[in-house]
Amino acid sequence: MAISKQLLICSFFIASLLLVEAYHQTTGYQPTKIDCGGACEARCRLSSRPHLCKRACGTCCARCSCVPPGTSGNLDTCPCYATMTTHGGKRKCP
Repeated sequence: MAISKQLLICSFFIASLLLVEAYHQTTGYQPTKIDCGGACEARCRLSSRPHLCKRACGTCCARCSCVPPGTSGNLDTCPCYATMTTHGGKRKCP
């Protein structure tokens, strides 16, 4: 009985993935790729610690696939980027 439930769940999961892929192919959906290096270079260009800024920004960009415009602020344009924090509770992303 347990094996049949697992098989049913696995089959449903695979079917869902196939449907999503078919939808993306028919609509021409392309996942957006962001140039994290260029975006973080622009974001950190005025930083007093540019290497540290670029490293933190790169981590945030990789996870969120976005970087707010400008050298500071504008966090409302990238909520994922804005809500990431360090273990100490401070904002992680520059």
